[in-house]
Amino acid sequence: MDLVTQQNAALVEEAAAAAESMQSQADELARLVSTFRLDAEAPRATAAGAGARLMP
Repeated sequence: MDLVTQQNAALVEEAAAAAESMQSQADELARLVSTFRLDAEAPRATAAGAGARLMP
């Protein structure tokens, strides 16, 4: 393999490892967040509404 092909192969391996790590982290985050329950009747905050309350 020439140098560029070897570099590309290394980048692909790094990207695959990063994707696997991110998937594991996303799975763990989903598991942790799933323990929270929201009251269906509670009003929901929106990003726009939250920003409006922070402004003087």
